[in-house]
Amino acid sequence: MLPVNAEDFRTIWLCPDDDSVVQIIDQRLLPHDYHIQDLKRWQDGVEAISDMYVRGAPLIGATAAWSLYLASLDVSDPAAEIRTAADALLQSRPTAVNLGWAIERVLTVIEAASSSEDLPALIRREAGDICNEDIEISRGIGEHGLRLIEEIAAGKNGGAVNILTHCNAGSLATINWGTATAPIYFAHRKGIAVHVWVDETRPRNQGSQLTAWELAANGVPHTLIVDNAGGHLMQHEMVDLVITGTDRTTRCGDVANKIGTYLKALAADDNDIPFYVALPSTTIDWKSRDGLTEIPIEERDNAEVTDIYGVSNGERIHVRTTAPNTPVSNYAFDVTPARLITGLITERGICDASEDGLLELFPEMRTE
Repeated sequence: MLPVNAEDFRTIWLCPDDDSVVQIIDQRLLPHDYHIQDLKRWQDGVEAISDMYVRGAPLIGATAAWSLYLASLDVSDPAAEIRTAADALLQSRPTAVNLGWAIERVLTVIEAASSSEDLPALIRREAGDICNEDIEISRGIGEHGLRLIEEIAAGKNGGAVNILTHCNAGSLATINWGTATAPIYFAHRKGIAVHVWVDETRPRNQGSQLTAWELAANGVPHTLIVDNAGGHLMQHEMVDLVITGTDRTTRCGDVANKIGTYLKALAADDNDIPFYVALPSTTIDWKSRDGLTEIPIEERDNAEVTDIYGVSNGERIHVRTTAPNTPVSNYAFDVTPARLITGLITERGICDASEDGLLELFPEMRTE
């Protein structure tokens, strides 16, 4: 296993010994087991996305791109197989905008290709480019977000900057570095004292199982908390800054992120604590304006709420915690309105959570 955030750490890659196999980390098994999962067919990619072997909008998009590469291999009609795979992949997770973005990007390359070109080679190159670009996007977010931490640290007289984050927006959610965690890793590497409050992030526990594991692997001081503790910490001046990730953001700055993000934003607003969203441009849905009405909110299996996964006596087990037939609602995301967001940290800089703010950084997306 490579150290998380080593320069050559990756969350998805082509098997060194067999270029017909794509490999990922099975994140369902972390933090107890580090298992490399082979994806040999595009259907494996659909399963990896829908069953959350892979998580995080950027990694979901990259997995979709590599799944289309698998669809192009050893079939009589690659174009038809790719279209079938693309349709299935689009249905695997509805909220993360990177999914559709990556698929459309690969399909555009295919449509522009001549009949004499090597289709698998073209898709392989495009999937690789998507991954490499994502690493640089995360690096840019880290560099710009670092400034926020430096400014707070300057007034702490050597005390740690306390940062609260929700869900996992780390290396495991991207290809490397992460989004919300990238500024934290950059600050830690620079010798700035930081401490991270890690929301457990029920019901899938991406905070306790993934973020805490990542931070420990990088030697970043952190403390795991239950989801509902954030407001208490903010009331008692134990949080200096909140940074979360996002799965989809409208052109007007509304943000869809893991369920519970909205409540953190409300608590931060009530306690005058800056609330930032680390925003790769690939997660911006430039076609939508109103997050509450236009962003599809995924509802997932009831078992994620009724059952808990863990390890007992060295054995991986699931335990049901509720009475049989208990009615369950399992919304995976909520929408934080732009008015509650202090700013968006992108690879091009930090801006207001607004259409004007985003267009200042991305003028090419102006429609008038």
